[in-house]
Order: sequence, then C-alpha cells, then structure tokens
Amino acid sequence: MPRGPRLDAPGVLHHVMVRGLERRAIFRDDRDRADFVRRLAALAASGALTVYAWALLPNHGHLLVRSGARPLARSMRALLTGYAGAFNRRYKRVGHLFQNRYKSIVVEEEPYCLELTRYIHLNPLRAGLVRDLAALDKYPWTGHSGLLGRRKQPWQAGDEVLGRFAKARGPARQRYRAFVAEGVGQGRRPDLQGGGLRRSAGGWAGVAALRRGREAYLADERILGQPAFVEQVRREAEAALAAHSHRRTVTLGAVVQRVSAAIGVTPQAVAGGGRRPALSRAREGIAYLWIEGLGRPGRPLVAALGVRPQSIYAAAARGRVARAQWDRVLEKLT
Repeated sequence: MPRGPRLDAPGVLHHVMVRGLERRAIFRDDRDRADFVRRLAALAASGALTVYAWALLPNHGHLLVRSGARPLARSMRALLTGYAGAFNRRYKRVGHLFQNRYKSIVVEEEPYCLELTRYIHLNPLRAGLVRDLAALDKYPWTGHSGLLGRRKQPWQAGDEVLGRFAKARGPARQRYRAFVAEGVGQGRRPDLQGGGLRRSAGGWAGVAALRRGREAYLADERILGQPAFVEQVRREAEAALAAHSHRRTVTLGAVVQRVSAAIGVTPQAVAGGGRRPALSRAREGIAYLWIEGLGRPGRPLVAALGVRPQSIYAAAARGRVARAQWDRVLEKLT
C-alpha cells in the first residue's frame, strides 16, 4: 500500500517505536546504547524534542516525545541516520539497520501520557532484561531511573512527568514508583502500541489532504485518543492546510525584512553575527516564523541569521515565547 501522511505539528505528543531490520539487534552493547542516548540528549538539549520516557531493548526502542520547532521527521532522521552510520562503521557493516520507517502515534495527553510513560519504562522488565522492579530502578537504559533520581538525565523532562504526581519532588517520585509498580502485572498493552501506521512527511496539512470521512478519522491507527481528540486533529489539519496554501509564496527575505523592521534593526545587522539583545530577538522571531509559522526547513536560516546550524532550532524555540507578536507579523505577511 502507498505511504500515508505522517501526523505532526509543533507541540504534539508522540509515541515513537524503532525496530531492527528482520528483528536483528540494533544495540549490541552499552557503547551502542550510550551513543544512541547521547544523540537523543543532544536533540532534547537543542529544543528539537522534549523527551518524557524512553527505553532501549536489544532489537528495538520506545520514545515518548513532544515535537518542538523542528518537525518530528527531521529529528528522527537526524537521530536514526546518525546512529546507523556510526553503528555500521563500528561493526564494519553496510546496509539498513532499522526496519522500514519508525512508527509514530499522535497521543492525547490525558489519560495516555502517564500510561505510556509507565508502559515504556516497564519494557526492560517485561523483556526479562532485569529481574524485578528494584533492578529496573537502577537500570541505565530507560528513563525510569532518571525519574527516580538514580541517574542524572537533565535532558529528560522529568519534572514535567513528576509534576503530575505531586508538587514536591520526593512525594512525586514515591507516587510515580507506586504507579509503575501497579503496572507490572498488566503485561503487554496492545491498546497502547498501535500498528499498521501510515505516514509521510505531510504533517497536519497531509492529514487534511486525505479527504476521508469522519468515521475513518475516528478509527485512525495513527492517533491514540478519544473520538473528540481525533476529530480535533482533523479540524486542525484542515485549518493548517488552508493556512499553508496562503503561505507558500512567503519568502525568507520578506520574513527577515518584516521582523527586522518590527525590532528596529537592519537585515544586514541580523546576518552580521552581532550579539546585541535586539539582534537576538530578531533572529528568534525570524527562526520561529520560518520554521513553526511557515513550516520551512531551517538550513536557509544559517546564512540569513549568521548563526551555526545547531543553533537554528533552539532560536525558534526561544522565539515561541513571543509567539503572539510574531503571529501578528505572520498575518501581515500572508
């Protein structure tokens, strides 16, 4: 069957699964696992992803992430392509490492965020990699130990997860662990795993392009949520498609001109690498509008903003703080 549209938009929660080709191992030892985690941590630190839960098993891995300024597809491509290349060089192998494309499910936060956090973190126990929950508490290759404070993982959004249990960190960790313990006997949860997911790089606009009926959306296997949430995804997709059709002709030069004028600086100064606060605000606004507002790739911004490639998406994330101001600019551009 042809590939269907991938569901994505800034701020969307995703359950992502990656598997080895023909169920082969993608993590042979701790060096492999540490390499993958290092790359995931770098994406989180840059603002490309917010990571809530993760678990690495020999032939697959699970992530619960929120997409940021960078589309999920681009972040996953950077993560998986970089890791696969290093893996192949390390073991002197060639060819694909991962099975087809990764699977991704758009997740309704309530009640699924905590359910998926528990499900993902219990994977090593279900797979027999650790003998009991006490061993899982210290296991380094899942986000569970980080939430409990057993390992330092500052790039994982631990406080956001723990804050759902209690305001104070100590009681929150106790309640979180009790919650995980309650899930040990649940076994596998097919209702949380999804399957047969169809995807492409279309984002919400691609969803609307399907032109399917309401019933098809309510049964969409790419979405984990109640019918009202699935219907909301459909409405937002249609709105995004309508907006996108008016924004295709907006150029980067026009964005730079508008934002520079709003801040009171020149486009030449923005590209000149200066560190004045006004120039930083202008770069953040341009990055936010170009990447999140218009859905364009970040690479053209390197020259336009005079910054390093790795700084582009972090700048867009900072620009989101003043999104109301920049959205007004976008309205004038379109």
